[in-house]
Amino acid sequence: MNAWGGVPARGWRGAFLTVAAVDLVSLLLGFDAGHLVAKPLLMPLLAAYAAAAGAPKVLVVAVLFGWGGDVFLLVDADAAFLAGMGSFAVGHVCYLALFGRRRASVPLGLGYAVVLVGAVALLWPDLPAELRIPVAGYSLLLAAMAYRASALGVRAGVGGALFLVSDTLIATDIAEWPQLPAPDLWVMATYLAAQYLLTTGILTARRQERQRERRHERRQAGA
Repeated sequence: MNAWGGVPARGWRGAFLTVAAVDLVSLLLGFDAGHLVAKPLLMPLLAAYAAAAGAPKVLVVAVLFGWGGDVFLLVDADAAFLAGMGSFAVGHVCYLALFGRRRASVPLGLGYAVVLVGAVALLWPDLPAELRIPVAGYSLLLAAMAYRASALGVRAGVGGALFLVSDTLIATDIAEWPQLPAPDLWVMATYLAAQYLLTTGILTARRQERQRERRHERRQAGA
């Protein structure tokens, strides 16, 4: 049975899902204290689940850099926003390293390119001048990660797409565009789904690869 710290993987996953529910309900009810307590716990719990499930270290590192971004974004200041964006960016680089050179759909890549260029062009005039280039550079990295995630299958691909949606919602808030009701709820809901689907999608892909390798070895042994 896979475990980390003496706790099985399903225990860590259950803890993550429970705290995620607490965080989202807190945002829905406007209970700021609940969000401030729950948010910093989320990615460490997801990282513990990944470690217990036998994830490669770089996946655990990617999730923990997401935790760094979460913590920085709890502070309402431009410097903290840039630090959080930088932490998330390192996480995206880790994800890209995990995706390797697997092939992804060319039409999907073109679609992401159109979305990237369109979003940056629309947001650019309304972003604070000092944030325009950092946001544009981060958006390029995020779109690349979202696109490459699709190479691992539907689950990881949806996770990558939701990460792009979540961060785009944050960018529209910074640009002071009109927001959906309970905007923080939508940001966190899409973000948590993204990180969970990326993590489980990568774990599923690696498990399937190991199964294929074992079948190949058995065929060779029986040849």
